[in-house]
Amino acid sequence: MAPITKSNLLERAQAVAEEFEYTPEQVNAGVAEFLHLMDAGLQLDNQPMTMIPTYVTSVPNGTEKGVYLAVDLGGTNFRVCSITLNGDSTFELVQAKSAIPKELMIGTAHELFSFLAERISDFVKEHHAEHFDEDNEHHLRLGFTFSFPVDQKGINKGFLIRWTKGFDIKDAIGKDVCALLQKEIDALELPVVVAALVNDTVGTLMARSYTSPGETGTLLGAIFGTGTNGAYVEKLRNLKKLTATEEAKEAYGVYDKSTGEMVVNTEWGSFDNAMKVLPDTRYDRALDANSVNPGIQMFEKRISGMFLGEILRNALLYLRDEAGLFASTDSNTVRIKEGASIYTPWSIDTAFLSNIEADITTELTAAKALIAKELGVSGATLEEAQAVKLVARAIGRRSARLSAVPIAAIIIATKLRQEQKIDEGVGLDEVETGIANLQVAPGRRRSIVNSIIGTLLSVVDRVRGTVTPAVAPVVAPIVDAPPKSAPVPQGRTITPATVLSGTAEESIIDLGVDGSVVEYYPNFEKYLREALIEVKEIGTRVEKRVRIGVAKDGSGVGAALIALVASL
Repeated sequence: MAPITKSNLLERAQAVAEEFEYTPEQVNAGVAEFLHLMDAGLQLDNQPMTMIPTYVTSVPNGTEKGVYLAVDLGGTNFRVCSITLNGDSTFELVQAKSAIPKELMIGTAHELFSFLAERISDFVKEHHAEHFDEDNEHHLRLGFTFSFPVDQKGINKGFLIRWTKGFDIKDAIGKDVCALLQKEIDALELPVVVAALVNDTVGTLMARSYTSPGETGTLLGAIFGTGTNGAYVEKLRNLKKLTATEEAKEAYGVYDKSTGEMVVNTEWGSFDNAMKVLPDTRYDRALDANSVNPGIQMFEKRISGMFLGEILRNALLYLRDEAGLFASTDSNTVRIKEGASIYTPWSIDTAFLSNIEADITTELTAAKALIAKELGVSGATLEEAQAVKLVARAIGRRSARLSAVPIAAIIIATKLRQEQKIDEGVGLDEVETGIANLQVAPGRRRSIVNSIIGTLLSVVDRVRGTVTPAVAPVVAPIVDAPPKSAPVPQGRTITPATVLSGTAEESIIDLGVDGSVVEYYPNFEKYLREALIEVKEIGTRVEKRVRIGVAKDGSGVGAALIALVASL
């Protein structure tokens, strides 16, 4: 096909970009459906959104001290970490990584877990030899991040459902992975206790809660990277499936009820697999059909880093066929190399989209070079680079706007509904004024606020006959200080607190996020916040209360913090 004119190419590219428009009406419909599925998952098991209880019933506030271990088995490497919590929202981390021998990935449970225990032994002997002389009460507590599907039945109990990522150890299926690791640790007589089984998203929430500035508790931890997921603090009274039947009570076992709260792992990557409200384009459908799990993780396939590059590739192939994108000028010219990435499924990384959008030069020089290097297309014109950028920006913007849906829904379901209950039931303004005038330390003041709010909620709920008398306190306070061991990466796009000028600390809604997409994709937070404002229950008034901060290393620092709270 001969090259077509600049105006025609850009018009067609703009039309493709508009297919990725996610309107305010769609945002609100998505939030409503998420709230519906969220509630269903809290009520009963086997729902479209699983809303998994994590048995984590409190979060840190930045004042905790101590030394904790974390281990992370997430693929072909095994990581052992030692985290020293300084009590001022800062920490130090020491770590060691080991490759998992391929033969152990298909061997026996004993072979794999004894290998892991030996790596823990090497690490503890090098960095914590003094613990070998201490009694059991002073053994090192360990958080175990195990990134494979498990049926969790306790804070440190989870039964392996299946292996992924190239592992296939048949005699481990159905076994408690914490017990398997503890058995091998004990065989080596190590002063280590497996205190918690950890989901990395829950770890993100915990890491943010420890390092977040101010006194406001962190509500939500979210990952927007290769995949996506979120975990948030829920009232136990809303987790009705824990006590829905006698069988449920027995299945979920024992958990700490003293805080009245539990962190819930939403597994929101599977939100709306039924495709009732999610946007759908021909490019999304082509990706899904060519995926390893058609019809599954439909939300994740529209927003996460594993998939954005493939969506773009499908759209560019459409523009090549329908609008002459990258067409040769004559029959003797070949502009797309044989075996080029544009012809190879799953070969375009999301970093390509990010770098294309980051080029703001008039001639898009960097974008044209990227098209040659990453797509295998020679001699890209300015118009072609503009066309690629139009579509890439539209895909990235839709991803960010979709990401606002679960965030908005969780804010509405927790913070806003709680505040509405109080406003309807009592004079909250008078209570807050009285508390503000108390001559007590800020941390103690927060504790008093939590207690009074819990009591007020109890009164309102008892009058309405909706819940039992047990009431949860608000999330623990946060102390101001960034983690010294987690410097801000270059190119970060998250800019926490810039929209919070004039916002009272006690009204802030604190969110912790992690992942390359949210952290580095240009304008991701801007697009996300624009969508938040469009949610009718949120608007500018609530959006300005939202503080978003990057929480690094949920599988390390977060796992150690979960081991801490599990030991309390």
